[in-house]
Amino acid sequence: MNTRALKKHLKYKIPQIKLAILREPSSEPLPAIRTPCDLEQYLEPMKHLSEEHFVALHLNARNQVTGYHVVSHGTVSASLVHPREVFKAAILNNAYCIVVAHNHPAGSTDPSPEDLDTTRQLLSAGKLLGIEILDHLIVSYRGVTSIRESHPHLF
Repeated sequence: MNTRALKKHLKYKIPQIKLAILREPSSEPLPAIRTPCDLEQYLEPMKHLSEEHFVALHLNARNQVTGYHVVSHGTVSASLVHPREVFKAAILNNAYCIVVAHNHPAGSTDPSPEDLDTTRQLLSAGKLLGIEILDHLIVSYRGVTSIRESHPHLF
């Protein structure tokens, strides 16, 4: 049954949703990500933000960054993150895996208990969806901390 025929048989009018991703062509080959340090060029702008931002970097099967999504931004000390919002754009972008990151405006790169809970939730959701979380990075003007490296038991 085609779309027009389907619309005729529907009792109620409901909107049809169309999704599209617009990509700008790149003339440069995408570099492969091998370590958390390789991601710093993408996260550099987050180091000096005055509010907490949570982002997801989408990677293909070759570990090349194919997309960047600001999931949320919050206050000077918190940002609300829901797995649905993290994975929505990743699914639309056909991400093979993702790296999530957020900044700590106060400067500490130590993960808080809430950061570790968020990591656990995202790892669980990623397993269910078949999209691996490679790492959760915490960024500040003092540096970058990899939760995969500092808390490997979570992964």
